[in-house]
Amino acid sequence: MDNNRKSRTQQKNEDRALQMLGQELVDLSSQQLQNIKIPDEILEAVRFARKITRHGARRRQIQRIRALLREVDVESIQNALKTIKHGYNRQTLAFKNRGNSQHLPGCGTAAPDAARTKRKQGISIRKGRKIFEDTFSLSEPDFRSFVFFENR
Repeated sequence: MDNNRKSRTQQKNEDRALQMLGQELVDLSSQQLQNIKIPDEILEAVRFARKITRHGARRRQIQRIRALLREVDVESIQNALKTIKHGYNRQTLAFKNRGNSQHLPGCGTAAPDAARTKRKQGISIRKGRKIFEDTFSLSEPDFRSFVFFENR
């Protein structure tokens, strides 16, 4: 067997990697796609793949992108994608940190979540109360004893 030839498994793995790269290109926004230097033929194929809504046709178009990617140097495209992802992760992290920095030290960060949970519970109790009152025409004390199973 020739040592220069790739094994079938290795070829399949490379094809899967190229297909995933093609999928990532299709998932990028138009602005992000313009920032990457890729040949016009691949760019048009990616734009066309975005317009396709049928799963099978979209999959075939991404396979076509994979075939086009075989002919170009994909390292530069992969590096550009890493840069875009890294920038997106930094923006997300900065946004999350900005939201947490508004809390004063010692006050705890659980207060907003607890308040939101109480609001949700209050809404569900109010909805339940409305349905219960409409159905059984009971007063407020009767509803509370029914909901919380209090003894009279």
